[in-house]
Amino acid sequence: MIGLLQRVTRASVDIDGACVAEIGHGLLVLVGVQRNDSEREADRLLERLLGYRVFPDETGKMNRDVRTSGGGLLLVPQFTLAADTSSGTRPGFSTAAEPAVGRRLFEYMLMRADACHAPVASGRFGADMQVMLVNDGPVTFSLEVRPAGY
Repeated sequence: MIGLLQRVTRASVDIDGACVAEIGHGLLVLVGVQRNDSEREADRLLERLLGYRVFPDETGKMNRDVRTSGGGLLLVPQFTLAADTSSGTRPGFSTAAEPAVGRRLFEYMLMRADACHAPVASGRFGADMQVMLVNDGPVTFSLEVRPAGY
């Protein structure tokens, strides 16, 4: 499972011209589900996202996580993160989870995030979304959690 996290001062998701999700200060995380991912990978990725220290402390060093900084969490499903880009000029998607599995694991991760953090907002799986953000820093990191044996 892949999470592309960006520290933001604000971020939002529009669908069909209407805002369906927004946060102020916090993390925007694009989430890609790969073949062989399970709830285990979703739990571990969420744990890493919530604990990843990307917010500055009083000395300006990145020592605070989204929880201690009081930030929001905006999760956006992003099928294309799981693309195989190793060759050619067109991405392949053989490494991405099937849509039903991707939806289930994204919704599972969202449910778990709602249970342990606030505020949490999300995009909609399978929708044509317009994602707006103001990247703070800019600070962007890619996190990946692989199933055991990979």
